[in-house]
Amino acid sequence: MCTQNRKAVVLLSGGLDSATTALWAKEEGFLLSAMTFDYGQRHDIEIKSAQNIAAFLGVSDHIIIHIPAEIFSTSLLKNSPEEVPKNRLPKAEAIPSTYVPARNIIFLSYAIAYAESIGAGTVFIGANIADYSGYPDCRPEFFDSFAAMAEKGTKCGIEGRPVKIETPIISMTKAEIIRFGVAKDFDYSLTHSCYDPDEAGLACGGCDSCLIRKKGFAEAGVIDPTRYGV
Repeated sequence: MCTQNRKAVVLLSGGLDSATTALWAKEEGFLLSAMTFDYGQRHDIEIKSAQNIAAFLGVSDHIIIHIPAEIFSTSLLKNSPEEVPKNRLPKAEAIPSTYVPARNIIFLSYAIAYAESIGAGTVFIGANIADYSGYPDCRPEFFDSFAAMAEKGTKCGIEGRPVKIETPIISMTKAEIIRFGVAKDFDYSLTHSCYDPDEAGLACGGCDSCLIRKKGFAEAGVIDPTRYGV
């Protein structure tokens, strides 16, 4: 079932970037199916956030894929004894300890398979410039290479109608992303970015993701709706 249409699969993590990507795709007239992954994160809040975002955007087709956490045992996931780094200045050349091995390779493989199965012509992923200096699978060249591989390895690709991989916010600053969503009346209180929230779900305020999020809202001139702990 290979088509070039307005059906699309969006990878929805529950964070600011994936939510804005889903919003962008909806505004462009795509009929969305959402895919979220449970892979042993340190918390389950982002999965609930993804469900709330899907409901807010009117996405009724939302599937959650469960991947054994043991596959990513070297990462700072739920059962890791390591602490999430806080209040640091990340080195641009260093891959952060929050890196999850081959995560986007795996996620995109599921998304391409689902898209081909339901006849969707596009997969959207919320990769962003603020992340790809540290995460190798968030770089533009990675997405280009993955798309070329998928074209060679799928029925739709061989038939000349490959599933497209779109990264609409990859070159936007966090402030630009936030301004876009606010202009479309998106509720960013539904999103969750923190790597290490407390048991009440309050964001730590000091991990890399929290710091990037805070900076983005400040630069956008928008009040950050995030609930931070003490």
